[in-house]
This record gives sequence, C-alpha cells and structure tokens, in this order.
Amino acid sequence: MSRVGKKPITIPAGVTVTTHPDRIDFEGKLGKLSSPLQPGITAVLEGTTLVLTRSDENQQTRANHGLGRALAQNAVAGVSAGFFKKLEIFGVGYKAKVDKSKLEISLGYSRPIVYTIPEGVEVVAEKPTLLLVRGIDRQKVGQVADNIKRLRIPDPYKQKGVRYLGEKLIKKERKAGVTGA
Repeated sequence: MSRVGKKPITIPAGVTVTTHPDRIDFEGKLGKLSSPLQPGITAVLEGTTLVLTRSDENQQTRANHGLGRALAQNAVAGVSAGFFKKLEIFGVGYKAKVDKSKLEISLGYSRPIVYTIPEGVEVVAEKPTLLLVRGIDRQKVGQVADNIKRLRIPDPYKQKGVRYLGEKLIKKERKAGVTGA
C-alpha cells in the first residue's frame, strides 16, 4: 500500500465531509473546498476519520492513492486553518500596496506592475516591503506567491527582488578584475 495513502485523515471539529464517487467535499469555518478522486480510489468516512482505499495494485492507481490522500489532507487543513506565505521585497524604492483585488508593486521597472489577485486568495501588505498571501486552497496560495516572486526574482549579486520570508540566497562575488564602480 502507499505509505501516504494508507494514513487515515483525522477530521477536526467544525469540518463537515461529504463523499461522492468522484470527489470529496469539505466545508469548514473558512469556506468550502472539493477534492477530486481518481478512478479506482474510494473514500470512506468512519466517524471522525476519512480513509481512502484503492481497487487494484497497478502503478498508476497506487500513485493516485497517495495523491488523493494528500489533496484531501490539504483541503481539510485549508477549510479549518487556511494557508499563507509571506514575501519580502528588497531594493531601494521597491514597495507594494494592495487596492481591493489589485496589487500595485514597484520593482525598479519604468512603471509599477499591476497584478490582479485571483478569486479565493487574499493579499495583504503588512508593510510596504512585506506581503502576506493567504487562502484556503494550498495550490492557489503557492501559485500566487510564486507569480508575485517571479515579477522580480532576486539578483544573485545585489540580492534585490522579491523572496519568501526567511529564504536564504547565495550571494555571488563580483568579477575579481573589475575596479571602480
């Protein structure tokens, strides 16, 4: 059996689970999410635990077993506690501000970049140089955070750009033969 897939998922108080042949629906204090079930995978709710089982032992079904369990676990965590990522902005004059569903971010280009924040994800500017991306869907939160980071990936020499909070970067030294500026 899949090591990930065979672990039961504990359902916390305040989260309701509804199983269907092709998906599992989760509803909690933060919202609703649905997790798809691949063919050959079934979900059984036993009290406060959710167990996923597979119909056969072929390689694709075993892979889908672990995937289905991981997606269901992320959905449970999302509707009960949510997910977040923090981004730091480094550089002189680099800053960000949020206006409803738009993120306006100045990253040293000729004009500010306006990024449209997708549904289901919230971006908060805690400081002009610190962004908090949060939501209930782990994949969406990570994707939005990465899209914002890719607007200005940190430069290996001066390390200016957008990075995750606490991310360690390897700083390169300048060319040894260069003198002056």
